[in-house]
Amino acid sequence: VQDKFAAIDIPPIVAPKGTPAERIAVGMHNALNFDLHNGANAFSPTYQLKVNVGTSQFTAVIDPTNGRPNTQIDRVVASFQLVEMATNKTVVSDSAFAQVDLDVPGSQQRFAKQRAVLDAEDRAILVVAEAIRNRLASYFVAGT
Repeated sequence: VQDKFAAIDIPPIVAPKGTPAERIAVGMHNALNFDLHNGANAFSPTYQLKVNVGTSQFTAVIDPTNGRPNTQIDRVVASFQLVEMATNKTVVSDSAFAQVDLDVPGSQQRFAKQRAVLDAEDRAILVVAEAIRNRLASYFVAGT
């Protein structure tokens, strides 16, 4: 299926400027480009992969003594469509998501939470990109 992956064009993923979704969109585009093209560009594309991403976070555990969150869960969601460029027909339409948890360190480590959130989002992006790649592989091999 590597030759089919090489024929998939991945346009930039659009997300609102200055939002966490924008960072997720850039990361998802890079992860898909690496997973499908090994980091290169598409070779004479016959398909286009359109992706929309979103992210959400919620606190799972709150410390009862100080009221600060201890554990957070981040969710990255991507809906995607594989469009055949010759006919402009959508051949695959699906979605993928990943949930990752992270521990929020105490107040003594001021920027550790921000780094933990970024690392968790990066892990989720890789999981979602791999799920998209596997779904596309299933389509190219089995036609479903």
